[in-house]
Amino acid sequence: MEKFKYKEANGCAGICCHGCGKMDAPLNTFDWLADVPGNYEDTDIVEVQFKNTRKGYYKNSNAIPLKKGDIVTVEATPGHDIGTVTLTGRLVLLQLKKTRLTPESEFKRIYRKAKPVDMEKFAEAKAREHDTMIRSRQIAKDLNLDMKIGDVEYQGDGQKAIFYYIADNRVDFRQLIKVLADVFKIKVEMKQIGARQEAGRIGGIGPCGRELCCATFTTNFVSVSTAAARFQDISLNPQKLAGQCAKLKCCLNYEVDAYVEASKGLPSRDIELETKDGIYYFFKADILKRELTYSTDKHIAANLVTITAKRAQAIIEMNKRGERPESLSSTGHDDKHSFDLLEQENINRFDNVGRNKKRRKNNRGNDKGKRQERKNNDKGGIKEA
Repeated sequence: MEKFKYKEANGCAGICCHGCGKMDAPLNTFDWLADVPGNYEDTDIVEVQFKNTRKGYYKNSNAIPLKKGDIVTVEATPGHDIGTVTLTGRLVLLQLKKTRLTPESEFKRIYRKAKPVDMEKFAEAKAREHDTMIRSRQIAKDLNLDMKIGDVEYQGDGQKAIFYYIADNRVDFRQLIKVLADVFKIKVEMKQIGARQEAGRIGGIGPCGRELCCATFTTNFVSVSTAAARFQDISLNPQKLAGQCAKLKCCLNYEVDAYVEASKGLPSRDIELETKDGIYYFFKADILKRELTYSTDKHIAANLVTITAKRAQAIIEMNKRGERPESLSSTGHDDKHSFDLLEQENINRFDNVGRNKKRRKNNRGNDKGKRQERKNNDKGGIKEA
């Protein structure tokens, strides 16, 4: 029973300690079945990850004992490639379903664990990637091709390179492939990617202060529309809605379902509320708080009144019966007044900290002098008496 006890590794306690690893790439998967008995005996298919957003599945036909984090040499066309094992065992079968593969599909083989010689060639190939990218951009410009080469990935043995490019329209790069193959003496593969994928490969920090989602965990890019911003009552400002890829931010889709669900019970924004003191038009809504703000003018903010969705629905029912309440709020006053903190406090109050301290110190000195003066006057009065 000793082997079934909880273990600790990498600072965490739990059964799946072997599945823990550095989650530093968007394709990493937490192996929560790592310590289950017989996990590695279910399949000989292994998930291997390469640079950035590329990974593949290979067959461990030689029964090499592999674990997460091992660097292996795998079959490639032509030659061989070098990658890192990111997943083994039973969870690989579940991952295959995402790629529409089955265990009976044909997989390339894992040759061996990487040797020092393999790692030296791999390091030499990686060192050439940046210079190759810069030079290939100049070659594409000389050929008048409307495309941008965003990244280059060399194969582990240096015999092949993948050129990732971005293009708005269809590009005939047959001549470019011939020139690149002749200049760099390698086999060339061109792969088109989108703006979001390029941002994920480059990385960066978003306006939220965190690393870009596309560079950390997002792998499937779902289309984002302005309807997501409208449902959340976000201002349709292109500069604020666009990310570093110049497309709409992926995070706009994160909470849109919650807002759609929360807005189902709210009355329609086209309905006008009639009271004895006038007609009120919809101005804005706080969907999560379920509060609506109405204005007496249809186009500008005038005499704003904020009420709950329940109160608005009750007034709508009264208007349908031909009745009109005295006012929007049930008590005759606004349910909630919106205000700006900057209207009540001076924003420069934080800049006068030193000056305020000095002023308080002077005031304490003046008060002390006044008290001493009063004491002296009292003593003088006693002596005269």
